[in-house]
Amino acid sequence: MLVSKHQWFTELQAEIKNGQLKIDEPLCKYTMTKLGGVADLLVIPSTFEETKATVRYASNNEIPLLLLGNGSNMVVRDGGVRGIVLHLSELNEIKVEGTSIHAQSGAHIIDVSKAAAANGLTGFEFACGIPGSVGGAMAMNAGAYGGEIKDIIVQATVLTGSGELLVLSKEQLELGYRKSIIAKEGYYVLSADFTLVSGNQKDIDEKVADLTFQRESKQPLEYPSAGSVFKRPPGYFAGKLIQDCNLQGKGCGGAEVSTKHAGFIINKNNATASDYIGTIEMVKAEVKKTFGVELELEVKIVGEKKE
Repeated sequence: MLVSKHQWFTELQAEIKNGQLKIDEPLCKYTMTKLGGVADLLVIPSTFEETKATVRYASNNEIPLLLLGNGSNMVVRDGGVRGIVLHLSELNEIKVEGTSIHAQSGAHIIDVSKAAAANGLTGFEFACGIPGSVGGAMAMNAGAYGGEIKDIIVQATVLTGSGELLVLSKEQLELGYRKSIIAKEGYYVLSADFTLVSGNQKDIDEKVADLTFQRESKQPLEYPSAGSVFKRPPGYFAGKLIQDCNLQGKGCGGAEVSTKHAGFIINKNNATASDYIGTIEMVKAEVKKTFGVELELEVKIVGEKKE
């Protein structure tokens, strides 16, 4: 493996013509929690070709490669990330043609939902408050308010870890509760194609307004957070278990369990990633002790501890 991030930078410059390369870039600038140390090298490609070149370069040189997405479902440790971090925020095109929507990986799923509603298409309203990218939503089969990505997906275009291009059908994506072949195999999503149906504009607008109100009234959007931290345990609701343990308002350092929604952990007062992760572990231990339920993380914790 190449040992110099400066060498990675120099060699990737030949491939990344219009994208961005940043050495020792603070990842707290790119995560919804506002937490995280530096990336050895952050790559923000502007095209599919630049993305493919980055993936292949990392694979050929045995350099660790992390896909950051838009940082909504990830906690980056204070020591940062060694290797290359891939951020697809520039791949954000959304196209609506009839009842079909084509969206690139870096587009916000909320924006895709808005585009559907603006074009009188129904079926995507459930995603009007999900704070993730299309790629992240595909990887975890994101869902809310009774809807899931698997209900509307047709296919996704992905890269394998070696940079091979694949087009996967709905069946090949193996979408289940917060899981997919994408997450299982470590694929990198480039784009997704959805199919919807034409609906009544008034009904669509009313549903979006209702779901937006529910989200804004029930979720702590005024603070940085990673969203819903835990998966739903079989037969339970994570938030209810945490609430019944009287953990709301408690935490470590500047992080705490939200008093507005117990399923969220917020960065309330200049928290570190260690504070946030410590609060996660505190919650897991207390729920296990009180109810015998092992909470499973929905968020992904990456990177290294600060020395």
